[in-house]
Amino acid sequence: MRPQRAKIQWQMRESDGAIFEEMTTNRRRFLFSSLGAAACGRRRATGFPGYAFVANAGKQSVAAVDLTEFAVTRQIGLDGVPAGVTASQGRRTVYVMIPQDARIVEIDAGALTVKRKLSLKGVALATRLSADGEALWVLCRSPHALVQLDLERFEPRMRVKLPAAPADFDLSSDGRAAAVVFTDEKSAGLIDLANSGAARFFSAGEDPRAVRFRLDGKLVLVGNRSERRLTVLDAKSGATMVRLPLAVEPENFCTKADGGEMYITGKGMDAVVVVYPYRTEVAETRLAGRAPGTMAISRSPEYLFAANPETGDVTVLEVETGDMLSAVKVGQQPCCITFTPDDQYALVVNHGSGDLAVIRIAAVRSGRNKTAPLFTMIPVGTAPVSAVVV
Repeated sequence: MRPQRAKIQWQMRESDGAIFEEMTTNRRRFLFSSLGAAACGRRRATGFPGYAFVANAGKQSVAAVDLTEFAVTRQIGLDGVPAGVTASQGRRTVYVMIPQDARIVEIDAGALTVKRKLSLKGVALATRLSADGEALWVLCRSPHALVQLDLERFEPRMRVKLPAAPADFDLSSDGRAAAVVFTDEKSAGLIDLANSGAARFFSAGEDPRAVRFRLDGKLVLVGNRSERRLTVLDAKSGATMVRLPLAVEPENFCTKADGGEMYITGKGMDAVVVVYPYRTEVAETRLAGRAPGTMAISRSPEYLFAANPETGDVTVLEVETGDMLSAVKVGQQPCCITFTPDDQYALVVNHGSGDLAVIRIAAVRSGRNKTAPLFTMIPVGTAPVSAVVV
């Protein structure tokens, strides 16, 4: 009986082992399937169904970057050196500003080809799209003028002659007024666009180089570069309301969507100056990397991205708290920041390295190391200067 009992016990142990092995296997399957389900439950990165159009000063072209493949689809040749790009989302068109001869080139965002060209004569300094998206305003020198370009007919609709060489301009949110600053004359002009361009001119302090409307159009804010001041003018009377001292030379401006906060960077300090336009006061000065330059604010979540050309990175601040979330290495001399309309990606143009750095905004998190990874890097050309997404 002992051999038989031993045989039975061995068979039982063998059976128990098989059961244990099967239980272990099933447990592993359950564990891995659970992990897989959890991974699938996370929001994965997807492309954006559109294109980034990057103006290349060195190649005299616009690179069309497919944001579903994250690769350049086409280099669209130009007949001059581009200085900036503006997009009309409704028309699905891109407008390239070429300073020489004040040329505007229209690109079809669907066909990825040049559609029309127009020379306004002189030298183009800056462009702004009208509030309704039906016109493009162009600031020019020699002759000095502010020109309204009809985008349907692609021809000038209004030309406002200016008394001196302009430095910068802005449009009110309702599109009924324009503000222009004249550095040499130390003045600002307020132009009634709804009344055939009637203009009034006022003192704007020393060295006015930049101008912005408050969101409600009632005040005009002028950046006095060498004085490190912000001159606030009443848009109706032109009277100086207050002169705000700044820690930096006001060179780069960025405003929240609700107009409640304005961010200013420039030479003088490694920081961003926060101004409350409705209180007409300087709120605070926040450290933001090394010599921050151009800025942009994502909508959701609301993050301020500040480019640091000297160190080749972008500093990300949380708008609500002012806390620094991270610094992202992006490339050489970042000069322009824009976002995909779904706020999934921040796109950084690197003038020095000739590429487009893509940051997945969801990857930006506060942490001990204060860093965030790049999603990808796309070579786009030589000396890129600006970008828009359509």
